[in-house]
Amino acid sequence: MGSAAAAAGPPNVVLILADDLGYGDVSCFNAGSKVSTPNVDGLARQGMRFTDAHSGSSVCTPTRYGILTGRYAWRSRLKKGVLNGYSDALIEPGRVTVADLLRQKGYATACVGKWGLGGPGSTGEPNAHGFDHFFGHLCQRVAHNHYTDHLWRNGRRVDLEGNTADNLVGRQYAPDLMAEDALRFIRDHKNGPFFLDFATPLPHVSLQVPADSMRPYVGTLDDVPYDGKKGYLPHETPHAAYAGMVSRVDDYVGRIMALLRELNLDQNTLVLFTSDNGPTIRVGGADSAYFHSADGLRGLKQDVYEGGIRVPLIARWPGHVMAGAKTDQVGAFWDVWPTLAEITGARPPKDGDGLSLAPTLLGHPADQKPHEYFYWEYHSQGGSQALRMGDWKAVRNKRNGHPDARVELYDLKADPGEQKDLAAEHPDLVRKALRLMDEARIESDNPKWRF
Repeated sequence: MGSAAAAAGPPNVVLILADDLGYGDVSCFNAGSKVSTPNVDGLARQGMRFTDAHSGSSVCTPTRYGILTGRYAWRSRLKKGVLNGYSDALIEPGRVTVADLLRQKGYATACVGKWGLGGPGSTGEPNAHGFDHFFGHLCQRVAHNHYTDHLWRNGRRVDLEGNTADNLVGRQYAPDLMAEDALRFIRDHKNGPFFLDFATPLPHVSLQVPADSMRPYVGTLDDVPYDGKKGYLPHETPHAAYAGMVSRVDDYVGRIMALLRELNLDQNTLVLFTSDNGPTIRVGGADSAYFHSADGLRGLKQDVYEGGIRVPLIARWPGHVMAGAKTDQVGAFWDVWPTLAEITGARPPKDGDGLSLAPTLLGHPADQKPHEYFYWEYHSQGGSQALRMGDWKAVRNKRNGHPDARVELYDLKADPGEQKDLAAEHPDLVRKALRLMDEARIESDNPKWRF
């Protein structure tokens, strides 16, 4: 099926990656959402909604690594930590990415938005890993301020006049500049094919958004001013600000889809919409509990329970992906590259951990190969591991320095909220999970990534 699609002309690919957007933050996944997301909901009506899709990690950097490389980040021996400085290279020199392979197939490639895998002058810059064009944040710390004083374009610093490094409100809203650049890339490459990785930094805190997006929510949501004592910047109406940031993401989706229609590209463009991990913890005035951002799942960002790693995923490609479809096929970000490879005729990763989801997307679920297992880990807060085998999920917390840390075991089909630990009833599954956890990883060269 993939080769037939490629023979007819490979599709353009637009990957829209939100930042810390929860599974329950958009109404097509959570009917009780407090935020209006008509454009994302429109994608779901016109495409396929995945109800059991997962990020590459419960935090930003390793999940982005997984999308681009098709690999578990913990196989990589990355030499730097997740948040260890501006110029760290968090992707190995010479590591081939999906952008490299699509470029070899004649695709123009762009990453616009938040990168976080290598700073200026490092071997981890996006232009060194398959992208013809980059505009946005190289450093994820700078990405925490949406009125930052600078961005980067293809290795050159772009200073934003009227903004300062600590602005609550400045003259130029960085996420808007990125959205405009993404639209410009589509226009400039309308004759295709092109691959656009649009990684908006919204709705990650700080709580900063122009008034037009926030205005519909002011006075309609329960709000108490945030004083700034839990990090980031204070805000008079933090709930309205967060809702406005989610609405801003939805607006970007609408603008991208409108342009694709204007250019007669929407029928031959595969659009993927997702988020880099689960909703944020209680910092910076963010309030995931109030918004039910995890939609009843246990945990948040930084957790390896489902709330930290299950993400919304929508795929739209008219004539190929059935409109209004819903699937409970389990997938993770390592599957993105092999899926795009099958659809476009590019090469799959040689040492990848993912499987193509093209059979599911293209209406042939009987041909879908299952994963033997999925694996996640997180090194802060004592260290955590999680392993998914079919409907079974094993979780091990406080792993750092404790090789005998106990394993929790959950049946996700019966207990998606991970409330009933069944480890004592299934010691055979616990032993299997421990063996696969050891198989799935390589000890990092960086002490901060070691167990």
